[in-house]
Amino acid sequence: MKKFILRAAAVCALLAAPAIAEAAEGFATANVNMRSGPSTRYPAVSLIPVGESVEIHGCLADLPWCDVSFYGGRGWVAGRYVQADYRRNRVYVEPRYYRPLGIPTVVFQFDSYWDRNYRGRDFYRERDRWRRGPDWVDDSRHRRDWERQRERDRNDWERDRRRAQRDWESGQREEEWWRSEREDRREWERRSVRIRQDDDGIYERARPAPLIRCQFDDPDCEN
Repeated sequence: MKKFILRAAAVCALLAAPAIAEAAEGFATANVNMRSGPSTRYPAVSLIPVGESVEIHGCLADLPWCDVSFYGGRGWVAGRYVQADYRRNRVYVEPRYYRPLGIPTVVFQFDSYWDRNYRGRDFYRERDRWRRGPDWVDDSRHRRDWERQRERDRNDWERDRRRAQRDWESGQREEEWWRSEREDRREWERRSVRIRQDDDGIYERARPAPLIRCQFDDPDCEN
């Protein structure tokens, strides 16, 4: 009798397993992106229009993100954008409704999930980067942005330094030109003074003797 009961329980478990594995039906409450992972930072797979139905294969236990199918595509959607029928009412897919709706709790296994669903996608080529998680990807982007900004700052500094060097050299040349001009002017003035002095000396030497007027009664003077 005991063996019969155990065998019947095993058969019931086998019969119930497919029902548990079946996907639950949900409906998009907004135009929402189906993502390649349980975060808005993962690449988008497709857009699910508002009101369209999706198949819910499972949801994460700690985050309200669900693994869904939509027109042959597979991806993740936040539970706050998906509703399901529960006791003749529409409810958002939250952890408290997982069991009543027949939605299993699943985990996100990056490698197997991406290998199974995204081999033909462009972002699959960057799977090694995405494998570390969306937060790491964002940090790496911030780091690259910082490195690019640092390179731009370095280039700007080099450009300003070269401009300042050119301005200084131009100022030096201008100052040298003015110094040369002052020296030429002083030399010209010195030469002018010497020439004027020489001219004055020649004039003094060449100036005729003054006319001496004699007295009327001076026998030695000829008038």
